[in-house]
Amino acid sequence: MGRRRKPYPIFEKVEIIDAGSEGKAVAKVDDLVIFVPYVVPGDVIDIKIVKRKRSYLEGKAVKIHKESPLRIIPRCEHFGICGGCKWQNLSYDDQLKYKQKQVIDNFERIGKLEIPEILPIIRSKKQYFYRNKLEFTFSSRKWLTDEEMEEGTDQNMNGVGFHLPGMFDRIIDVKNCYLQEYPSNNIRKALRQFCLDQSYTFYDSRTHLGFLRNVIFRSASTGNFMVIMIFAKNDRDQINKTMEFLEKSFPEITSLNYVVNTKMNDSINDLEVLHWNGEKYIMEKMEDLQFKIGPLSFYQTNSDQAYELYKVARDFAGLTGNEIVYDLYCGTGTITNFVARQAKKAIGIEYIESAIEDANENSKRNKITNTRFFVGDMAKVLNPEFFEENGQPEVVITDPPRVGMHTKVINQLLLASPQKIIYVSCNPATQARDIALLAEKYELKKIQPVDMFPQTHHVENVSLLVRKA
Repeated sequence: MGRRRKPYPIFEKVEIIDAGSEGKAVAKVDDLVIFVPYVVPGDVIDIKIVKRKRSYLEGKAVKIHKESPLRIIPRCEHFGICGGCKWQNLSYDDQLKYKQKQVIDNFERIGKLEIPEILPIIRSKKQYFYRNKLEFTFSSRKWLTDEEMEEGTDQNMNGVGFHLPGMFDRIIDVKNCYLQEYPSNNIRKALRQFCLDQSYTFYDSRTHLGFLRNVIFRSASTGNFMVIMIFAKNDRDQINKTMEFLEKSFPEITSLNYVVNTKMNDSINDLEVLHWNGEKYIMEKMEDLQFKIGPLSFYQTNSDQAYELYKVARDFAGLTGNEIVYDLYCGTGTITNFVARQAKKAIGIEYIESAIEDANENSKRNKITNTRFFVGDMAKVLNPEFFEENGQPEVVITDPPRVGMHTKVINQLLLASPQKIIYVSCNPATQARDIALLAEKYELKKIQPVDMFPQTHHVENVSLLVRKA
C-alpha cells in the first residue's frame, strides 16, 4: 500500500496582513506564508490549505470571523468565481496604496535596488469600463452557479465568458462585465442568444469539437468598435449567418472581421484575419495624433491611462530635438510617434510584422517623417551592426512583455550605452531584475507607477535610468 497523504490543515482565526502577488492576500502562521484569494488585509478568517509549495502555502477562506474595515461590497455578481478583478472588495484608494507598495517591494526584494524618488501612483480616471479590448470564450462546459444547480441537471451547458482560474475547460457564462463600455455587453449577450437559437455548437476544449470558439471586442475613444469572431471550422453557411447577424443587428460595429482557427491553441497571431464589413481597423487619438489599430495590433488596453503613461515616458526622456531615440518592443509605434517630434530621429523595433505595418502607416498618417521601423526578434535585431547603421541612441525607451528583456538585449544596451533608458513595464518584478543587471552602468533616478488596471493587482511602472558619469 502507498503512503497515505497527510490531510491539509485548517488554520483558525488568522489575520490577513498584506495584499500580495497575483491578487492574493497574505497571511502568516508560524512563519509560514499563506496566500489566500478574495480577502483583504485586516480580515480575520479560517483558512483551509489547498496546496503546498516549497516556500509557501496556498489556501482559501472558509469562514470570516471579522471583516476588515478596508473591505467593500464588490460590484460584479461574478466576483469570487471569475479570475479577473480580484480587488473589487478593496476600495480604490487602498488598491493604489498596495500597488505602490508592490513596486517598492519588488525593487528592494528582487532588484536589491536603492529606491530613489518614487512619485505617487497616477490613478485611473475610470475605475470601471476602462478596457478597450476584451476576449470572450465560447464553451460547451460552462460553470453552473448554485442557483442553476438547484434547478436540476437538465441544463444547457453552453456559455460565453471567461475561463475559471486554473481550469482550461470551464468558463463563467458572463451576465454583465464592467470592464468595457457599450456596446460590449449588448453584443455578447445578443450573440450568445442568436447562436443558441441557431443550435450552433460551442467549442469543447477537451475534445476540440464545436463551431464557435472566441470573440474579441476592441474599442477606441473615437467611438470606433471592432469585433473579431473566431470560428473553429470553416462552415460557410454558419459563418455567413453569424456575421450577417452582427452586421445587421449592431451598426455600432465599425470594423467586423473573422478568423477560422482549427489549431489546438487559441492564438490567432499566426492566422489570417478575414475582413467582413466596415473598415479593416479602428482609429485611436492621442493629443493631435491618430493611431490605426488593426485586429492583431498591440495597444495599451486602457486608452486614457496609456496617454498618462506615454506623457511620463516623454517627460523622463527630456528630449531637446537633437537625440536619436530607440523604442524597443514598439508595437504599432505609439510611443515612437508620440516622442518623434521632440527627437532628431526615432527608431522602433517590434517582432509582429502587422504591427510594424501599422506603425509605418501611423507615421505617414500623422505626417511624421523622422521615424524608421524594423521587425524581428529583439535579441537578434539589436546588435552592433544595427547601431552602426541607424546611429547610436542617446535615449532608449523599452516596453517589453511581462517576462522582461532577454539578457542579450540588456547586454546590447550596456554596449550601446545611451545617456538615458526609460523602462516601461507591466511587471515590476522582471523590471527590477533587469534594472539590477543594468546597474553596472546606470543609476536609477525616478520611478513612476501608473494604474492601468483598476480592481486588479496589476500595475504599470516607468523607471528612469541615467548613465553613470
